[in-house]
Amino acid sequence: MRPSLLAGFWSFVVGGLVLVAVIVALDPITRQKDCPNYGASGNASAFADPVWDLYLPLMAFAWITFVAVEQTLPVTRRHRSWAAWAARAAAALVLAVVGSCCLVVPLGIACR
Repeated sequence: MRPSLLAGFWSFVVGGLVLVAVIVALDPITRQKDCPNYGASGNASAFADPVWDLYLPLMAFAWITFVAVEQTLPVTRRHRSWAAWAARAAAALVLAVVGSCCLVVPLGIACR
């Protein structure tokens, strides 16, 4: 039996799409010149509601956690060698960490 192509990547794909959809829906400030504190000192949020400065990193951390938990499920290892499972698990985790850093960190420092 052939293993599913997305086994071990479901939470990566779905969580990544959810994170991107939330970011698009929030419509954050991406350029420093558009920040309310541009040219002055102090901190401002890139979001209309500053609580997202906390929620978005928490969502990214939850995404990485879900990806890690999915890698431990038996369905992820089914019909795969240990090396193939380990390579797929490492790829999913690395891509989730890099993706969350590339999506969340620039928004967190845009207006700082």
